[in-house]
Formats: sequence, structure tokens, C-alpha cells
Amino acid sequence: MRAYAELVRAPAALTVLGDTLAGAAAAGTPLRGRRLLLPLASVALYWSGMALNDWSDRELDAVERPERPIPSGRVGPRAAVTVATVLSATGLGLAALAGGRDAVALAVPLAAAVWSYDTALKDTAAGPPAMALCRALDVLMGAGRDRAAAALPAAAAIAGHTLGVTVLSRGEVRGGSRGVARAVLGGTALTALTASARPAPTWRRRLAVLAGAAAYAGTVGRAQLAAARNPDAATVRTATRAGIHGMVPLQCALVARTGPLTAAALALALPAARALSRKVGPT
Repeated sequence: MRAYAELVRAPAALTVLGDTLAGAAAAGTPLRGRRLLLPLASVALYWSGMALNDWSDRELDAVERPERPIPSGRVGPRAAVTVATVLSATGLGLAALAGGRDAVALAVPLAAAVWSYDTALKDTAAGPPAMALCRALDVLMGAGRDRAAAALPAAAAIAGHTLGVTVLSRGEVRGGSRGVARAVLGGTALTALTASARPAPTWRRRLAVLAGAAAYAGTVGRAQLAAARNPDAATVRTATRAGIHGMVPLQCALVARTGPLTAAALALALPAARALSRKVGPT
């Protein structure tokens, strides 16, 4: 079971739960009843992508990361593809149960984007934008097809952050460059400003938004600043992990405008993700 947990980066799923919450909050359609299954649909599709990622990288990982489940022999390539397929089907099924055609209309292109990224686009120039599209569609799935337009700013914030993290992560094995790290750090600052600039109906909610944006900037920016100063592989890996975990406070900032209690509950995912990542790494 540990091998499969490593295959899908199980603890990292805690950084995905807030995507659909952010989309629903932006669209003014809080998750209730069966729609509470949407975050679980996101998790299933995320895990599917992680399993497929390791299947696609199995030959490269045999050289660069032989400790991963497939090159180490703990999970076979066919089993990894089976896991990815079953999880994709599960994600689509949960989306259908949660929101019917309204959610499936976004879950299907999300699943297609995940498979396209891992099987064809990841190592090309289109890789980072494709990954950003996956997270944007995940946010929009929380809003639903009919209210997707209202959630576009939230989706853009999550997508922009994802783009930066994905670009930076390409230096995890051989190291990156100061220029790339500085550009990604600038994007993080812009995302934090964008998330904090949105108006809130009350001063308490405004404070909650600012707290989330500040936590995001601190969590992600400090590690990216270190990578900008010294972009060796270890520092870039640390910055990438911080970027993955930084999804949570960014989601909190986006949710707090309409649901401060939901944002407070979502914030609990960050310490849990950090603690669990010591056992199963998120990258």
C-alpha cells in the first residue's frame, strides 16, 4: 500500500481539495449535498495524473529516480496504468453524481487534459501551460458549466501559480536557473496581490482574505527566493514542495471572501499535508 501511496503522491491530494471550493465560492454556489463529492472527484483525477506521470517517466526515473515505485519494482507499469484508468473513471463518476451534466461538462475535459499532459505534453514547451489548464478546469468544475464565467478569476489565480510551480520543478534533478526562479517569484507576488485585491463584503472577511494571501506569499515566496539565490537541485525541490503546499493558503484567500469558516477549515489541510509529506513526498 505504501508503494501505491507513493505512486499517486497520496498526501498531495490535500492541496487539491480547495480547487472546487474556490470555484464554487467564486460562482456563489457553495458545495452542499451531493456537490460535496466534487472535491473527491478532484482528488481521484489528481491521483490518476500522478500514477500516469510515473508510468510515462518510468524509463527516465530508472536513471534519475530509481527509488520511485515503478523503477524500484514495487509497482509494475501495467498496474500503474490500471490505477490511472480506474481513478480517472472514479473521478468522472463522482463528478456525475455530484453535479450531473453541469459538472461532467468540465470533468471530461479535465480528465482529457490530465492524460494529454502526462502522455504527450509534459516534456514539451506546452507542458507547464497544460498543467495550469488542468488546475484551472478543476476550479471551474466547482462552479459548474453554467456559472464557470464567474469563477474565471479564481481559476486564473490557481492556474498562474501552477504554471510557475511547474516551470520551476523542471530543475528538480539537475538544478534550475536564477532567471527562471526570479520570474516565478515575480509571478507568485502578482498572484498574491491579485488574490488579496478582490473586494470582500465585510471587514472580517477582508482580513481573512488578506491572511490567506499573506500566508500564501510567505509559504511560497520564501522558498522561491532561496531558489533565485541558489537554484541547485535540492533548493529547487524544496521550492517545488513549497509551491505545492502553497496551493492551500491561496485557495483559502479565494474562498474567504464568501466563506471564511470554510477557508478556516480548509487551512487545516496545510499542516496535515506537510506532516504526511515527510512520509510520502509530493514530487
